[in-house]
Amino acid sequence: MLGGAGLFGAFPLAYAVIIDALTIPLTAMLIGLIFRGVAFEFRFKATPSHRQFWDYAFAGGSLLATFSQGVVVGAVINGFEVEGRRYVGSALDWLTPFNLFCGIGLVVAYTLLGTTWLIMKSEGALQNRMRELTRHVLLALIVVIAVVSIWTPLGWQYVAERWFTLPNFFWFLPVPLLVGVFSLWIWRLTRNPASHARPFLLTLGLIFLGFSGLGISLWPNIIPPGISLWDAAAPPASQLFMLVGTLLIIPVILVYTAWSYYVFRGKVSDTEGYH
Repeated sequence: MLGGAGLFGAFPLAYAVIIDALTIPLTAMLIGLIFRGVAFEFRFKATPSHRQFWDYAFAGGSLLATFSQGVVVGAVINGFEVEGRRYVGSALDWLTPFNLFCGIGLVVAYTLLGTTWLIMKSEGALQNRMRELTRHVLLALIVVIAVVSIWTPLGWQYVAERWFTLPNFFWFLPVPLLVGVFSLWIWRLTRNPASHARPFLLTLGLIFLGFSGLGISLWPNIIPPGISLWDAAAPPASQLFMLVGTLLIIPVILVYTAWSYYVFRGKVSDTEGYH
């Protein structure tokens, strides 16, 4: 929600196009997030016979939200049909094989975040199981990254020109190299019983590199293929107002996020639970 409000304030043209073009996947993502929050609370209050339903609701909401977010990412890479300052495409233009593959790919990426998080927070049999599962999910994510890395330059000329023309190729080469290094590092750490937090931290880095590659591919466009950040930007006064608000709220977000990590630090035992 905060990201949507920020996009509306800073880049209203991009907001208008994206909302029109991606109404269905964005709505699905919000529904998934609602189910996550509701299921998390209701499961604790439910009778034992109903808890499985809320387990499925939480898992289904998480899956729907993640898949929809991946579809949105793929659609942004695909670009939007815009005439003047108005989206003129279909409400189903997002329904393409590439976008659906990106949805699956993001599910794989967030699954890796989940397994490495459980390595950090659990112990014993569950942690050992997550170490093994992490290796399988990591291999799947490497395949996803490889497919997207091949698919995008073959499918979109502007992506190929951005990555493979000189001197850009040498400037951006560290991104795929670091992806390889981080992947190998995570793989080795899953076999080290003394490693707990590092797989999760490296997975965060791996996903950051993935989104960095997306940013490199799209720059300077915010609405591919032809609307740049400057074309979509709000007037300077509006952006200054947004900047002041951002400078005030970002430290608050960082503080309460750091505090939540501090409060819930350490391992979780089977005697602990919600509330």
